[in-house]
Amino acid sequence: MRSAVSFIHPRDEILQAIQRIYRYRMTTTSGGNLSIREDNGDIWITPARLDKGSLRREDIVRVRADGTVEGPHRPSSELPFHQEIYRTRRDIRGIVHAHPVALVAFSLVHQVPDTHLFHQTRLVSGEAGFAPYELPGSLALGRNVARIFGQGFHCVVLENHGAVTGGANLQEAFRRFETLEFTAKTIIKARMLGDVRYLTDDEIATARDSAPEWTAFPYHEPTTHEKELRARLAEFVRRAYRQRLFISTQGSFSARVDGESFLITPYRQDRGTMDVHELVLVRNGECEAGGIPSRAARIHEEIYRQHPAIGAIVNAYPVNATAFSVTGVPLDSRTIPESYIVIREVSRFPYGLQFSDAEALAAALSPRRPAGLLENDGVLVTGGDILEAFDRLEVLESTAEAIINCHTLGTLTPMPEAVTRELDRVFLGE
Repeated sequence: MRSAVSFIHPRDEILQAIQRIYRYRMTTTSGGNLSIREDNGDIWITPARLDKGSLRREDIVRVRADGTVEGPHRPSSELPFHQEIYRTRRDIRGIVHAHPVALVAFSLVHQVPDTHLFHQTRLVSGEAGFAPYELPGSLALGRNVARIFGQGFHCVVLENHGAVTGGANLQEAFRRFETLEFTAKTIIKARMLGDVRYLTDDEIATARDSAPEWTAFPYHEPTTHEKELRARLAEFVRRAYRQRLFISTQGSFSARVDGESFLITPYRQDRGTMDVHELVLVRNGECEAGGIPSRAARIHEEIYRQHPAIGAIVNAYPVNATAFSVTGVPLDSRTIPESYIVIREVSRFPYGLQFSDAEALAAALSPRRPAGLLENDGVLVTGGDILEAFDRLEVLESTAEAIINCHTLGTLTPMPEAVTRELDRVFLGE
């Protein structure tokens, strides 16, 4: 189908991906390499020893199937393992290798992140493999890594050397890379809090099998209000990605249009590049034709139905707050006045409630409890409008990070009851 065809040149695909990886500090100036394999066997790859922060499209090197190199630079020194992976796995067309700090930490202790932490990680990345150390740039390393990919893994942690991911295209390889790094970060943060809870295969299957079915209504001409809301919501989705409150594969944001409808992020679309036309309108239990709303849409629909004052809802995966969601540790907002005023009390919802009982989850929310931790599934935050929901999400994540950091200094001392009573009276009218 024409819609599945990419019209982006391999040079530009690689450049966009490496800029994203570098911008979010998932590699260093000198580290990492990306490649794309074409049908004819040609490989496009990042160059050796060039600044990843200032690459240009013309810097990307082409290595033809016969070994001829085209471009102003030498190809990455890790070309051998890219070639070996492509020879071993004909289904792989894009590869990402870099040194993100959390996955490097796992590589230093010769472990891989357990992807049973989130159902989405299991779906996107699968189980991660582990490749023993060999000299960087050597054919031995290439064969070592390719052997692990040959066992069916899509993601491989390299002993003392970061990680490699592969996909049917470069976008899929990037999504696997980013999702695995997020999972590794969350595990590290969570272990600072306490014991980490992982999902069983049955719990993961519950999420996989819970995709709602939608009846579509035909195209409609959007009102001026809807157009404005689309622009604002898309802007905040992209901002959430820039702020690392979302990752490309995870995060849902919706905004109420009127008493019968709301806009929401689509299913399996890149949050980092979200545009107005990709948002999906849901109205009276149906969605607009041509769009597939986020799997969280039924939850959002029920929250809007039960709470007329709520104008925006976010399901998000900020790493520090999400670390609380995978442990039994409560997230106490009585840290600083802003945290207590903005996020109030933080609920905790057992895993699976978001799939099985939208009414119960929605009923547990209130003005005093506008946010909650979804066990092994990030956080849920509500607000009167898009800005309030986003601000509440940022404050929740900042609070979570401060609490985790304070554990290295001493024991958390929350604000006493007399202080919170005064804050309730002065700022919250209670």
